[in-house]
Amino acid sequence: MAMSDLDAEDSKLVVLARGAMGRANATSGAAVRDSDGRTYAAGPVWLSTLKLSALQSAVAAALSSGAEGFEAAVVLGADLTDDGVAALREVSAAAKVIVARPNGEVVSIDG
Repeated sequence: MAMSDLDAEDSKLVVLARGAMGRANATSGAAVRDSDGRTYAAGPVWLSTLKLSALQSAVAAALSSGAEGFEAAVVLGADLTDDGVAALREVSAAAKVIVARPNGEVVSIDG
């Protein structure tokens, strides 16, 4: 499925996730949209004292900024087994999760 098949808001998440992946010089990136329509994007964190996937980082950024729920998330270079999916669904069980390749090509949509 091409990114152009997504609605504008979900396509924006793909663009934000790709940007975060590039800024982090990483093989994965993620973006989330909270229930108020605000977006957050992040790359993975790999410190000796803290390890977060890109989606975990994006969820944490949103929650620490006051997000109370999620509408959707995009994760690039990972899949539905990413621990960030569990974190997202702990807050919003029905949130849509879009899995895409690093180039933005959509692999699957869950939710």
